[in-house]
Amino acid sequence: MTIKQLLIEAGAIQVGVQETDWKKVIALAARPLIDNGYIHASYYQAVISNTLAHGAYYVFDEGIAIPHARPECGVIKNCFSMVLLEQPITFQDSEEADIVILFGATDSNSHIEEGLRAIVDLLDNKQRLDQLRAAKLWQDVVEIL
Repeated sequence: MTIKQLLIEAGAIQVGVQETDWKKVIALAARPLIDNGYIHASYYQAVISNTLAHGAYYVFDEGIAIPHARPECGVIKNCFSMVLLEQPITFQDSEEADIVILFGATDSNSHIEEGLRAIVDLLDNKQRLDQLRAAKLWQDVVEIL
């Protein structure tokens, strides 16, 4: 399944989010995945704990954050959640990001090979990033993807 299909299936696209607290953004991204049985609440708490312990190594120069934790931290099914913020924020002491994609994978192999590669392929396009940043509705995001 593609990122687009997984986002739609999980109802996990949030657009125009106004939040300045990175911990709340991670919780917001996790909410539809918890509600729909993709992850346990322990997963997003592990993401926050990892960030506090190791920094926000998942924030990239392009303003994209890809928070995640290890599969055993509470992933039930492979999943993605996208939060598009109105204003960029910092995660811990990171660069700013306004596109947040939380993902969970059921095993370490798909975690790295499928999850991260799929996200990089999706976002390795400046025009697509600009379109996502301009999106006003989740349906716009689906069309862009």
